[in-house]
Amino acid sequence: MCVNDLVVQGAEPLFFLDYFATGKLDVRSGEQIVAGIAEGCRQAGCALIGGETAEMPGHYAGDDYDLAGFAVGAVDRDRVLTGDRVRAGDVVLGLASSGIHSNGFSLVRRLVREQNLAYADPAPFEPARSLGEALLTPTRIYVRSILALLEADAGHAFAHITGGGLTENIPRVLPEGLGVHLDAGRWSLPPVFRWLRSAGSLSDAEMSRTFNCGIGMIAIVPRDRVEDALDILAERGESATAIGEVVPASGPERVLIDGREVAWHA
Repeated sequence: MCVNDLVVQGAEPLFFLDYFATGKLDVRSGEQIVAGIAEGCRQAGCALIGGETAEMPGHYAGDDYDLAGFAVGAVDRDRVLTGDRVRAGDVVLGLASSGIHSNGFSLVRRLVREQNLAYADPAPFEPARSLGEALLTPTRIYVRSILALLEADAGHAFAHITGGGLTENIPRVLPEGLGVHLDAGRWSLPPVFRWLRSAGSLSDAEMSRTFNCGIGMIAIVPRDRVEDALDILAERGESATAIGEVVPASGPERVLIDGREVAWHA
């Protein structure tokens, strides 16, 4: 999450530090967590240069632990992405997510309880895996792909789709007076989101402002560079497609998503 947030500013992640606190350290769990952090750093091309491991008996119960971290990146001052290059007519590319990523889990946990499911049960949307394993599919790291687009000068702006979903994250990278018009029929709503929508009787609007709905990263590219951008992303293993365009927008609703009532309910 940290490195994806950095790269949308145009910054290359340099290093990451972690903080792990628990009542009593379980060595096996600690090793697995650090190994996961190290793998994330490898994917992002940054260094894990240290961190803090704290035992705080009486503060954490049982196997509870708290995990946090931060990353530092660098970008030339004149190459910081501010969204000022975005223009009406630019094309919105959607990069597929690997799952829920790291947002919306308060609602997810509530729905799991309401469905009387255990995390060891087969996932209703993916029976070959346990529910816990499926829900915790690691967040996709887009750093190398976005840096490649920046190197080719093939992107005007990027939005990491985190808490707030599609409707609240995309406007952050748009100049005043512009919005985006998306077509939900251009991408598939993954099974985990279909299950969450059904289990919670969630409206399409609530889904769009809570979850990534299958799109973990948005790239806004000039229309004449769309094919170049898609080729660059495909070379780096991304599943990306054109899902909309930048349009003039004068009201508070700056993200219009058409086709959800068909594409997400088929």
